[in-house]
Amino acid sequence: MKKTTLPIFPFTAIVGQEEMKLALELNVIDPKIGGVMIMGDRGTGKSTTIRAIADLLPTIEIVKDDPFNSHPTDLELMSADVLAEYQNDVALATEQIKIPMVDLPLGATEDRVCGTIDIEKALTEGIKAFEPGLLAKANRGILYVDEVNLLDDHLVDILLDSAASGWNTVEREGISIRHPARFVLVGSGNPEEGELRPQLLDRFGMHAEIRTVKDPILRVKIVEERTSFDLNPDVWLDKYATEQTALTDKIISAQNILSDVKLDYNLRVKISEVCSILDVDGLRGDIVTNRASKAYAALNGRDEVTVEDIEKVITLCLRHRLRKDPLETIDSGDKVQQVFEEIFEIEE
Repeated sequence: MKKTTLPIFPFTAIVGQEEMKLALELNVIDPKIGGVMIMGDRGTGKSTTIRAIADLLPTIEIVKDDPFNSHPTDLELMSADVLAEYQNDVALATEQIKIPMVDLPLGATEDRVCGTIDIEKALTEGIKAFEPGLLAKANRGILYVDEVNLLDDHLVDILLDSAASGWNTVEREGISIRHPARFVLVGSGNPEEGELRPQLLDRFGMHAEIRTVKDPILRVKIVEERTSFDLNPDVWLDKYATEQTALTDKIISAQNILSDVKLDYNLRVKISEVCSILDVDGLRGDIVTNRASKAYAALNGRDEVTVEDIEKVITLCLRHRLRKDPLETIDSGDKVQQVFEEIFEIEE
């Protein structure tokens, strides 16, 4: 059998960019964190890292041959047809697939993203002939938008709608189709190419900032690793196979214990205090920080969140939610860290 897939650079072989890697891992453990926005200089490995995490993803159980990756028992993750069969006690055949990773290209049309309804078939044969789009394929997976700050406004609105509700609705000529579209939204971009609309930025659970590596020794190491991989990818994949498997097992283990992780009431109050002092709009910042802290504790095999866990994730969860002051010289990440240390009484 010939290999038909291109080799993917191993996630565990990526040097540096720990903030981005952590944000992606936590979103895989708990998709309800709400995705991650990765902003940084061009050529810093954003796309490589995002595609590499997809290779680590565990499998999920879906209803066989269902275009929406419907869950066999969770009603919120079922398409209308599967739900009807489930309610009528029809035995559903299932299969295991890799968690889907779907790329949303900048030039995509609305029909390609949402799906299309075959009006002619609907009128002549009286059936809803629906051709699923990218949102259907991304259900229960990851939807990746490169250069998200350059995305057309109408597509941004569609993403906002689906990310908020978990459903995609397509309406044409009086015919309506609705299907689940719960996905981890991952976006990347270069801030020099334009700012992101505030309402879309707020939808991302976490925000990682990537900077070009300045250390010459580290730069040489990165170049050598990439060159070696390009020359002989199979050897390189074998070299990191053990580490890749170990990280996958760690993520699966974290998913299994996540529901048992506890976050002390006093710590929750302090998280909300930080959000209040930073004047974060709404409660999304509080919710995401709580979730991310639990996911980080689970990643480290613990069932109790510590102050260190919160410190590790709070900047990622809040830096993009602060109101921008054009006269402010301090970095938003430093500001979050400063307030965190005051509230949690961290001594330097």
